[in-house]
Amino acid sequence: MQAVITENDESQWDDQTGSLYHFPKRYQKYLLPGTEVLYYKGKIKNLQYRDKRLDDAPHYFAKAVIGKVYPDRSSDKGDLFATIIDYAPFTVPIMAKTDGTYLETIPDNQKSNYWRNGVRPIDTTGFERILSQLEPNQVITVSELEETEHPLNDSGYQLESGSEGKPNQRFVTTYERNIKYRQQAIAIHGLTCAACNFNFKDFYGDYADGFIHIHHIVPVSTLDQPTLIDPETDLVPLCANCHAVVHRKQSQTLSIDELKGMIQHAKASSATT
Repeated sequence: MQAVITENDESQWDDQTGSLYHFPKRYQKYLLPGTEVLYYKGKIKNLQYRDKRLDDAPHYFAKAVIGKVYPDRSSDKGDLFATIIDYAPFTVPIMAKTDGTYLETIPDNQKSNYWRNGVRPIDTTGFERILSQLEPNQVITVSELEETEHPLNDSGYQLESGSEGKPNQRFVTTYERNIKYRQQAIAIHGLTCAACNFNFKDFYGDYADGFIHIHHIVPVSTLDQPTLIDPETDLVPLCANCHAVVHRKQSQTLSIDELKGMIQHAKASSATT
């Protein structure tokens, strides 16, 4: 299955290019996990975004694959968001129209409103016709992109633990420190600590909105082979205190359940004194 997804320069959606894509539930049937997609931008409307685009005219600028799809926690309309995997941007734009003809096939019953659709299904022939406009060296591969991305730093901190005194060769793909996975984990799990329920914005106000540490449930130092990350099952938000306690001992990383148990025990002990 293939589709075209539109990313506008100005949008109501909190999208992160190559990481998260939000959409109304009416498009759910087109964006199932595993769907190959082409990223599309329409005609520029505000010139201040010119340096963030490949061209002012309508064009395709990347390809990717839809990962998992989740309910959008910020929506009361049943909207959804998808994680994006295998994002590969183009170095040159693929123009929507070539020699006066659109590369997408427009159904007769949608001639007047086709381009209003933010998500558009496309058949394999059309999908490949668009990609055929590129030379192989005009697509940035996933591995090349990862080498240039800024590492995930958990808002300024890296906390790890491993086996003390034991030689350990670490095999870690850049997925482990990719900012994309922080964004996806927050979209899936939210910004409240999974152990103690502390929320920085609720306590400190808007200044602290968006601040949280993202914890790797399986310590990076224990991985013995290249590993891909599932932000739903492998990552969890923790406040700075809980994250520090999880990694308190070099030889042991606490599980979230163990940490919760410690918190409950401490509360119970405090209540009886």
